[in-house]
Amino acid sequence: MTARAWTLLLALSCVWGGSFLFVGIAVREWPPLPIVLARVALVLPFLWALVWWLRLPVRRDGAALRAHLGMGVLNNLLPFTLMVTAQGALPSGVAAILNATTPFWGVLLAHLAGAERATAARVLGVALGFGGVAAMVGADPFAAPLHPVALMLLGTLSYALAGLWGRRLRGLGIPPMVAATGQLSASALLLAPMVLLGAWPPLPGPATVAALLALSLLCSGLAYWLYFALLEAAGPVNLLLVTLIIPGFAAVLGWAVLGEALGWPHALGMALIALGFAVMDGRLLRRRAR
Repeated sequence: MTARAWTLLLALSCVWGGSFLFVGIAVREWPPLPIVLARVALVLPFLWALVWWLRLPVRRDGAALRAHLGMGVLNNLLPFTLMVTAQGALPSGVAAILNATTPFWGVLLAHLAGAERATAARVLGVALGFGGVAAMVGADPFAAPLHPVALMLLGTLSYALAGLWGRRLRGLGIPPMVAATGQLSASALLLAPMVLLGAWPPLPGPATVAALLALSLLCSGLAYWLYFALLEAAGPVNLLLVTLIIPGFAAVLGWAVLGEALGWPHALGMALIALGFAVMDGRLLRRRAR
């Protein structure tokens, strides 16, 4: 990886690590659904303006609309709602560590779907990763209200399902920026009636307003630009390193701003997840063998 790729990687990890901080602030005043709607909707004018400025082709046929709708549900609506709900009872650093289990679900689902065979190294990596989750939650994983650990894992499972569904977008030749804008638009259209027909949230305070704006403009708008720039500069395998760096940024921000603390079970859990990812990825082992 070049210096530019490492810069993009650290910037994206910081921005996405900050999303857990911003959710931790917003969830103190607002319920999950309005937070998720704000995250996917506030950035849409910027993204559509960018699509128009770049003159990217936008397909309006049924196949493209179904692909955007599926991504909107699996990659935004479901995981965002589940994870915001979980963060009502979890520190932001712990939520970010659990978020790092997404690649392990991806290996399992790709094997079950017949898209990619699970090798022995990948199976061992998955076992180490979920062993890290077990180390963090301890003997009673559902002791916290709303079963937040289970909600986080369901959210990461939804992310992995979105990865499989996203192949439809690539097969249809939809540009990545149009895919991102389309899925966020679909999520906003689905969430808007749920929020409008439900109990109206209270007027947010200044801290919540700032958190919602940062969550949408930085963690969706800027993050997508960094994501696609990093994908082009470093490739999809190196892009997965973001998953391992995010918890560090999230933990530091949660400690500095929210006063959250992480104990040794969380450090052990993160170490096992990182080890599992390294085994599954294989590059470190190959270098060691050489």
